[in-house]
Amino acid sequence: MATVLSFVGEHFVQCSYHEMAQALKNNENLLTVILSGDITPSSTAMVKNNPRIPFLLHDIVDAASVNDKVNVIGCLSTPLNYAQLTELVHHCHQYHNKLPRSGTKMGSSALFRSLVGSSKAMTEVRFLIEQVAKTPASVLVLGESGTGKEVVARNIHNLSDRAKGTFVPVNCGAIPGELLESELFGHEKGAFTGAISARKGRFELAEGGTLFLDEIGDMPQPMQVKLLRVLQERTFERVGGSKSIKADVRIIAATHQHLEDMIKSGDFREDLFYRLNVFPIETPALRERKEDIPLLLKELLSRFEHEQEKTVRFTEKAIESLMEHPWSGNVRELSNLIERMLIMYGEQIVDVAELPHKYQHIEVEEYTPEYPEELQEQDAINELFSGFDYNDDEDDNISTNLETAQAVTNEVNGHEPNAGILPNQGLNLKEHLAELEISLISQSLIKHDWVVARAAETLGMRRTTLVEKMRKYELQKPIV
Repeated sequence: MATVLSFVGEHFVQCSYHEMAQALKNNENLLTVILSGDITPSSTAMVKNNPRIPFLLHDIVDAASVNDKVNVIGCLSTPLNYAQLTELVHHCHQYHNKLPRSGTKMGSSALFRSLVGSSKAMTEVRFLIEQVAKTPASVLVLGESGTGKEVVARNIHNLSDRAKGTFVPVNCGAIPGELLESELFGHEKGAFTGAISARKGRFELAEGGTLFLDEIGDMPQPMQVKLLRVLQERTFERVGGSKSIKADVRIIAATHQHLEDMIKSGDFREDLFYRLNVFPIETPALRERKEDIPLLLKELLSRFEHEQEKTVRFTEKAIESLMEHPWSGNVRELSNLIERMLIMYGEQIVDVAELPHKYQHIEVEEYTPEYPEELQEQDAINELFSGFDYNDDEDDNISTNLETAQAVTNEVNGHEPNAGILPNQGLNLKEHLAELEISLISQSLIKHDWVVARAAETLGMRRTTLVEKMRKYELQKPIV
């Protein structure tokens, strides 16, 4: 067995059964244990007590004592078969790779908000981050805007051997092409107009750490050539300088664009793509992992509560409605929505009706409270006269305003000015005031060509109040 394992290039430790406990203790990174010969009670207990280690059996006399253990992957045939050996060892590696995570590898300090989620897609992203973090490989993070590509890059940096170094982000699309070279590589004094002193570039600032090149697809072609040279030779020169500077920097790039399509159109260099695309990680869109939305809500609310010392809660129906939304802006859009809800409904409970209209994907009956009539009438009267300028010292103004209100009331109801008295048969004050309110609102809207903000100003009310009343009375601008 030892000869065969050496021949196929497997690294292994050979020991007897009574040495196995010490061997497991001394080699924490063992991926597979192959048992051969007679199994003792102590070795049976070893299999049972190490569920995180996969075992293979070879030439075992009595395999029944351990065959029922789930971490016993299979039995090797005798004589040994190369194809079977490699297949079973592969299965053992897969057993190890897909172990349920204990959560210790990615602590809370490394778990940024966009990586929250228990979906298969996010589990895969976290697994890939863990696999590549300890290596020096370049990483290309792909995904739509708002999916957390920089968050992935920061996690790779935090879990790498460069964690004590600096993480330096650069948005290649936000810096003009003529300034990008100086921004990345720095410049010497007098290198160009305005260069009054020497300046370090992002590569020097990230020395011993990680340089994150966001929106790499927006990098101009001339800069792509210079970046490729740095990746190949690991040296660069400042603008206006001739001294070669060593670049001990890990490169992580990100883009929301399809670089392979850009290569076909000649907008991105193929050789640079393959230099960057050593280890691609694709961040999933939020619509592809909607089951993570409740967890994301909880995490984002917790962070906002810590920052703003207030929170908001969502009903089950509201969460269900949010899970139906397509989320074109991904996690960033969800974060913005929560911040908006905090401003409007801080320390309250948000239902579907309180969500902005485009997030309302579930039909629910909106709760409309009923108030005592005296409150409704008082509210109507207050709003009716809210635009009148009352002053205790100006009785004439009060009289004039009341007369004006009475005249409008008479006009609305088709009465002459001198008929503004209570009819003998009486009237419904609530309906009467509502009709008057509709008339005044309509007049103001028509006067200002249905510009709600100006109409609300004329009526002395807030724009949002006027919008609610227009919805209540079904007042809409006529379609020409």
